[in-house]
Amino acid sequence: MPNIVAIVGRPNVGKSTLFNRLTETRQAIVDAVAGVTRDRHYGKSEWNGTEFSLIDTGGYIKGSDDIFEGEIAKQVKIAIDESTALLFVVDVEEGLTEYDAEVANLIRKSGKKVVVVANKSDNHSRAHNSAEFYRFGLGEIYPVSAATGSGTGDMLDALMEILPKEEGALDQADIPKIAIVGRPNVGKSSLTNALLGEERTIVTDIAGTTRDTINTRYNKFGYDFWLIDTAGMRKKAKVHEDLEFYSVMRTIRAIESCDVCLLMIDATSGIEAQDLSILTLVEKNRKGLAIIVNKWDLVEKDTKTAKEYEDRIRERIAPFRDIPIIFISVLDKQRIMKAVEVVMYVYENKTKHIPTRKLNDFLLPLIENYPPPSMKGKDIKIKYTTQLKGEALFILYCNLPQYVQENYKRFIENKIREEYDFSGVPLVVSVRKKV
Repeated sequence: MPNIVAIVGRPNVGKSTLFNRLTETRQAIVDAVAGVTRDRHYGKSEWNGTEFSLIDTGGYIKGSDDIFEGEIAKQVKIAIDESTALLFVVDVEEGLTEYDAEVANLIRKSGKKVVVVANKSDNHSRAHNSAEFYRFGLGEIYPVSAATGSGTGDMLDALMEILPKEEGALDQADIPKIAIVGRPNVGKSSLTNALLGEERTIVTDIAGTTRDTINTRYNKFGYDFWLIDTAGMRKKAKVHEDLEFYSVMRTIRAIESCDVCLLMIDATSGIEAQDLSILTLVEKNRKGLAIIVNKWDLVEKDTKTAKEYEDRIRERIAPFRDIPIIFISVLDKQRIMKAVEVVMYVYENKTKHIPTRKLNDFLLPLIENYPPPSMKGKDIKIKYTTQLKGEALFILYCNLPQYVQENYKRFIENKIREEYDFSGVPLVVSVRKKV
């Protein structure tokens, strides 16, 4: 079993700051507002040659009436069950609270090995005050400052003592990355949970429930890929809070780093301007794309057929129309596996490479019969074509590249799509001067 370390504690003690410090990233959103982290967030760390995985968790509060805090508590318990050892983070500045005691009780019941981390020990006086946490009876207390990194060396040495030496971190396999994107409250987290068969992310009717991007490995039915649940993206004018801004930035980063995006839209509201903005972002980053129409069970079938709905979508998304569209109901688990099949089909198209000789055998006779129109009395002669390795980028080498018009590039793109299946993949046709 790999070494997995869960960072636990009550809200706003600095768990995400410590997570970012140990993973040497800025994966987790950090804010002074309590309750920023909601879902389990995974990362990788290393100390003195030993690798281990970290789980950042939300602040644990027992018996809260708040819907988010109740769901967060469930996620914390799952993280503890998954872990090899725990980092129990407390706040020296505020001192021992009843919520800390509740977390300590949860740790005792779990029977997991633990290192108690007295965070915000930014000076000797605060470090001295950390002694009150010995009352938990959970062993040595390690004063640290997650913000500056002071004291983390001793803490990590103590952690290494309780971790099995022969184990490493979770496998960070180089496999396809699939991001589920869309507006808030369209069902992205519900789809993630339905596909994984577990409550991986918190789901509520409240828009903006998901804040971080949540990566989980999907390895079922012969498929193997990273599934990325993202925060909903609203229009810039509607983003007022820093937290939502950081959530949107992480979603954009997820789009930039993934291979294929599943753009989820709400069948009851149809495709909106913000959906088109997200689609444009995906296209600009040359990512594979499939569109999922969720909540199809709520649409009156006698007034709106799937074909009519699909035609309307394709009108809105023009000129990039060659995109698979799937109608699903996450609630009823209708056709959710079809979404997996389609996304891997798009991934295969995105990674497809047409051998240069085969491409020239197809395109050059076509170009000879339908050459680019002459400009300023000069004939444009395309001599050679190739596809850039690893990209859906096709290059035409000719004598006068500056005169090749966009409509001719679109013509070539359409012919390539007719001959070779690139459904769901933005194609780029570029013209360069033949030397």
